[in-house]
Amino acid sequence: MKKTIRFSKFFLPAAIISIIIVIFSISGYIINKGFTLGVDFQAGLIQEIKIAPTAFSLRWNGVSNAVLQLDRSGLYIIVSGAGVESKTHSFPFSEYTTIGSIKRGLEQALEDIEISMPANENVNSQWLFLSSQGNPVLNKDTPFVIHYLNPQSAPVDISEVRNAMAGFTQGVAVQNIGTPSERHFMIRIEDKKDGRVRSDEVIQNLESYFGKDGIAIMRSDYVGSSQSQKLIDQVFYLIPLTLLLILVYLVIRFKVQYAIGGVIAILHDLLVIIAYLVWAKMEFNTTTIAAILTILGYSINNTIILFDRIRENMRVYPDNTFTDIMDISITGILGRTIITTLTTMIAVLFLFIFTTGSMKDFALVLLIGMTSGTYTSLFIASGFVNFWENKVKKRAKKTAV
Repeated sequence: MKKTIRFSKFFLPAAIISIIIVIFSISGYIINKGFTLGVDFQAGLIQEIKIAPTAFSLRWNGVSNAVLQLDRSGLYIIVSGAGVESKTHSFPFSEYTTIGSIKRGLEQALEDIEISMPANENVNSQWLFLSSQGNPVLNKDTPFVIHYLNPQSAPVDISEVRNAMAGFTQGVAVQNIGTPSERHFMIRIEDKKDGRVRSDEVIQNLESYFGKDGIAIMRSDYVGSSQSQKLIDQVFYLIPLTLLLILVYLVIRFKVQYAIGGVIAILHDLLVIIAYLVWAKMEFNTTTIAAILTILGYSINNTIILFDRIRENMRVYPDNTFTDIMDISITGILGRTIITTLTTMIAVLFLFIFTTGSMKDFALVLLIGMTSGTYTSLFIASGFVNFWENKVKKRAKKTAV
């Protein structure tokens, strides 16, 4: 017979450690004045930008209409209008391999086009991309700007973007999108007290730090305070509702003490994550919410497996004390718990190592939560149920006497 490990000896020390963690979590939340809200929960301007220089800009001086299109295979100018035959001028990247060759091709094909090219003419044409700002219909008043990004460009650290935005006194949240080499960021700025923050103010700050004409706006949106507050309210309803549904399920499947023990365990996991978020000042965003809900589901699954084993062993060992049954049950599922947790954590660890931005944060929260979930299943949920059952038996003996 397998040797039984006396996990019950560690129930009291684990309870003391958990009380310290709870105090640490609550005090961190109070001292740091809540979470560092990410871009998903702040009212104000949202902008996705790429830090990428200008390749060239175009003006159209003709009486006809000229529309620019750009895709992975080439650049196209569609000329149309009253009294003009509609024609598409194509400049495939397979033939026009540099922006210098595109410039010469445009000038030869279209006499009404005016091109300003600050970049080196040897820049690879396949590095070109369009921002979301500006009308693709060319005109003589406003130049249409085309950017480029060399895949070998030095990565831009998120701290540099935060430094560039240091001139804003209101809350600024910055988030990586993609890999550092893509130089793609999401910036969210809270509204000013005296009005909305403007997009051009953001660009001015970024260009003063990274250089003029070096910022491409990929998306620009505004989120009102009522929308952001509604999202926050939904989040803080969602987690209590999840806990309530888990409690109801455990009451139906097991006994009340098991249900309470299971909910205490996942509340403990939640407080561990809160402690990390507030003390590390990690952004609290929708990705964090997804990680938290994943962890709660993972943790309660381990706890349910343990409770099933306890119920089974109570029938197998009817003469043993409940504490002995608890030790036998935890020892019985220990191997499965370790193997399952380690294999899952290895996958999450690779996710943490080889990703960036919000996905890296998601993986880190999962690693912390999975460690906590294993601990709470083995010591907190089981410790509470063991305490409850022993108290009930002692009370029954006193009543019998």
